[in-house]
Amino acid sequence: MKRPCLSVGVAVALSCAALTVAAETHPIDVHDLVAMERVEDPRPSPDGSMVAFVVSTMDLEANRGGRSLWLAATDGSVVRRVTRNAASDWSPRWADSRTVYFLSARSGSAQVWRMAVDGGEAEQVTDLPVDVEALKVGPGVRALYLGLKVYADCDDPVLCTGERLEREAARKTTGMIFDRTFVRHWDTWKDGRRNHVFRIGLGEDGLPSGEAVDLMAAVDGDCPTVPWGGDEDWTVSPDDATLVYTAKVVNGSEETWSTDYDLWVVATDGAAPAAKLTTANRAWDAAPAFSPDGSKLAYLAMTRPGYEADRFRVMVMDWPGGEARVLTEAWDRSPGGIVWSPDGASIYASADNVGNRSIFRIGPDDGAVQALLTRHTNSSPNPLPDGRLLFAQDRLTSPVELYVRPADGGEPLQITHLNTDRLAAIDFGAYQQFSFIGAHGDEVFGYFIEPANRVPGKKYPLAFLIHGGPQGSFDDHWHYRWNPEIYAGHGYAVAMVDFHGSTGYGQAFTDAINGDWGGAPYEDLMKGLDDVLRRHAWIDPDRVAAAGASFGGYMINWIQGQTDRFAALVCHDGNLDETMAYYDTEELWFPEWEHGGTPWDHPESYARHSPVHFVGNWKTPELVIHGALDYRVVDTQGIATFNALQRRGVPSRLLYFPDENHWVLKPLNSIQWHEVVLDWMDRWTAAGNGQE
Repeated sequence: MKRPCLSVGVAVALSCAALTVAAETHPIDVHDLVAMERVEDPRPSPDGSMVAFVVSTMDLEANRGGRSLWLAATDGSVVRRVTRNAASDWSPRWADSRTVYFLSARSGSAQVWRMAVDGGEAEQVTDLPVDVEALKVGPGVRALYLGLKVYADCDDPVLCTGERLEREAARKTTGMIFDRTFVRHWDTWKDGRRNHVFRIGLGEDGLPSGEAVDLMAAVDGDCPTVPWGGDEDWTVSPDDATLVYTAKVVNGSEETWSTDYDLWVVATDGAAPAAKLTTANRAWDAAPAFSPDGSKLAYLAMTRPGYEADRFRVMVMDWPGGEARVLTEAWDRSPGGIVWSPDGASIYASADNVGNRSIFRIGPDDGAVQALLTRHTNSSPNPLPDGRLLFAQDRLTSPVELYVRPADGGEPLQITHLNTDRLAAIDFGAYQQFSFIGAHGDEVFGYFIEPANRVPGKKYPLAFLIHGGPQGSFDDHWHYRWNPEIYAGHGYAVAMVDFHGSTGYGQAFTDAINGDWGGAPYEDLMKGLDDVLRRHAWIDPDRVAAAGASFGGYMINWIQGQTDRFAALVCHDGNLDETMAYYDTEELWFPEWEHGGTPWDHPESYARHSPVHFVGNWKTPELVIHGALDYRVVDTQGIATFNALQRRGVPSRLLYFPDENHWVLKPLNSIQWHEVVLDWMDRWTAAGNGQE
């Protein structure tokens, strides 16, 4: 077979002649998944000629991931690794087109370092007593803006936090005292610290010229936001005089049931407290971004308080002092972030879009929306000064690589090929998108994958995968935890349905799941399964296994009580009892919105679609998986599910990870997860590489 050639160079790319290499190919398995190099966080240089990015790799011996910095020329001529330290390096941020600041753990904690991209040793820039959580280089390289986790009640937050953490580490007692929620969040117990944005001035040599100034002094809120935020949560005006950031600053425990993130504005000298910009909106405001000339501020805003899956609109206000106006009210998609073009003439955004993630260009004056890239999963749009567009793309058969779209809109150029040789050795199952008429008479979409190397005339089992969220999508996307091609490589046909509640099909479709968890979504899944079996007679309807995580895990438990059409079920981090799940969890706004209020005010809503009330019907063999550090869907829900199965006499198994959260992140645990899941499905479907 002919293999694509990987171009990697130091100054000039290696010549990549067409080489014919005889090589064995094989269906994909979890070891291929773990071996892939993961491209993340692309950042173009100011002149647009280069892009710095992060590559994550899995170290099986250490049972953890590691990160390094790479560079690529945006014309595709050069791809090279620039850091090789045993410690991780990440978050590259350009000072100019020759120098990059970045975060590294090589000093024993996460600090800022810098290096020249044309060679030379990295130089440590900060030596703070706390880790640097996020980094942004200020305009004109006059300052660094850092996200630090500190005790906000300290006069000198950085020094005080370091000293307090040392005292806590030396404390002999282990009891924790709380006077308000959050007690814990996702996978971390709260200790009173907050993420705050600090400014450190830089001298002409590019090194710190003063102390770190807390621009959120005494603010009882987080920026970067917790747990997913980064430097996209704040923006600095081009004159380096003003910081705008997003944070939820509410009254005490209200933080756990409010989604009122606001934009705040503060002078970068830290002389005065911040002022709230978005007082009128009690819903979520996020992702502020100044235009290149500083004349406008763009951001994202929801309209419904308490609803984390509301549609984000793109907002723009003249700066300073202008009224905010909605740019995209007529655009029925929800962007995940925004970025200005260097000339300020366009705003770019990516959004879920009918089973894909597309990139759009938005007019900052008229709000006109133009789709630029519609197929596959496209993310991290970065417009370049010459009109080209740098972006990341992945799909069901390829992890993320970087591409550049020409200014005239021609065919994008793939500029990285980090996994090309690995992919060439893998046999994938052919995939296609399909649709059918589901609940409410709506068109519902999904993806279907054939078993790798399918033999005509042979009957195959089906893996029926159910996504989480529930406001999410099983789109044309390479996934490192729920990769459907793994099942295709193991001998299964695979189907995934974007049921009512999924994103990318309009806000009304997303909203349809509210108060109806076991209704329309379940109907869509069953009708989608019927459609797949009707289209593909070579699938054995008696050998279908369903698997899901989070909401998908909830749906597995719901299915267990509604039908016995499946040969086996796999429930990962799924709820059994929606009423108790409310009291177990931490982000209370989520169940309060989905079930119409609190369980004491609306008990019938929680009970209506709670799987626990149908345990008497359970009979399908089920594998239950849970992580002890999952504070979102608490592990007692998984243990309770297993107890119910055992007491009912249903064949069942519990896979419990004491060191994992809502996901399975450690590479060896991921391998074990896949082995146990496939073994369970094989046991009840007699599957495994196309066996009958």
